[in-house]
Amino acid sequence: MSGMEWERHGLTFPILKLDRPSWMHSHAQAPWAQKMDGHIRIFFSTRQRPDSGNQSISRLAFADFDLQERFELRNISHSPVLELGTRGMFDEFGTYPMSTVEVGSEIWGYYGGWTRTKSVPFNVQIGLAVSLDGGETFERRGRGGRILSFSSEEPFIISGPKIKKFGSRFYLFYIAGRSWITDNGKPEPVYRIRLATSDDGLNWEKLNRDLISPCSGVEAQASPDVFWWNGRYNMLFSHRPGRNFREPGNGYRLGYAWSKDLFTWSRDDEFVNFPILDGEFDTGMQAYPHFFELNNRQFMAYLGNDFGRFGFGIAELKGAS
Repeated sequence: MSGMEWERHGLTFPILKLDRPSWMHSHAQAPWAQKMDGHIRIFFSTRQRPDSGNQSISRLAFADFDLQERFELRNISHSPVLELGTRGMFDEFGTYPMSTVEVGSEIWGYYGGWTRTKSVPFNVQIGLAVSLDGGETFERRGRGGRILSFSSEEPFIISGPKIKKFGSRFYLFYIAGRSWITDNGKPEPVYRIRLATSDDGLNWEKLNRDLISPCSGVEAQASPDVFWWNGRYNMLFSHRPGRNFREPGNGYRLGYAWSKDLFTWSRDDEFVNFPILDGEFDTGMQAYPHFFELNNRQFMAYLGNDFGRFGFGIAELKGAS
C-alpha cells in the first residue's frame, strides 16, 4: 500500500469566528470525539486572554455536532468541564489535553495538568477526572486527581494522554520529557511517545521505553492516537524538529506507525499521506491528530496553524491505496 486516502472537511470548528464565552478566547486544541446520544461531542482545550505577562491558562471545553457528515455545530459548552486545581496542585494553571473512555455508566477523562516553574516555563502530569452526567462536567478522582507522574526514567513532562481500551485492558499512550534544550535563547522541551497499561484504568504499569524511533536526535513527538484499522494497529502522531520549530515551515507534521501487538512499532510517515495545501488553515502546522469512527466511517480531527489558535479541522479516511 502506498498510503492513506483522505477527504478534507477544512476548518470544521473556527473558534475565532464563533459566539463563545469570554474564557474561550482562542485555540481549540487536542480535539477528542466522544459519541453521545444523538450527537458527537468533541472535547478540546481552549485558552483565556493572556495576562500582562503574556501568560495564559488552558481549560477543557466541548463542542457538539450532529451525526451527519457535514458536522454541523449544535452547541458549545458554557462553562469549563473541569475546574482548575487549587493553589499548589499539579493542574493549577491548565488542563490540557483530555481523552475519554466509557467505564460502565461513567465517562473517565485522562488529562494533562499544567503547573508553572521557574527555570523552564512549565511542567505536566496526567490526571483522571470522572463524569457522572454524560460528559457535561467532570470531577477529579480522589483528592488530587493525579494518576501518572514522574519517575527516574521519566523525570518531567508526562502529558498528551490518549486512553484506549482493547479487549479488557486499558492502554494509555502519552509523552514523556527527554531533555530541555536551549533554542533561540529559550528553553524548549524534547519529548517522546511512551505507553502504560492497566487492568482497571487506575493502577498503571509503565513500559519505560520509547515507542517510535526519532528521525533525528532532537525530534519531539506528541499526541499518539492508536486505533485498529486495516488488519493492524495504527498510530497517528505529530512530530517537530527540536530546534527552530516556531519558524515558518518547521511546525508539527503528522506521523504514522503500525504494530501487530501495540508494543513494537514500525514508523512510516509517508503512509499518512496528508500533504500541506496552499491557502488552507494548516499550511504551517498539522498536529494532535485524533481518529474516530462515526456511522461506519472513519475520521481524523486535528489542529492547524499556531497550535490550533484558529480551531480544529476534520478529514475523512476513504481507504488506502
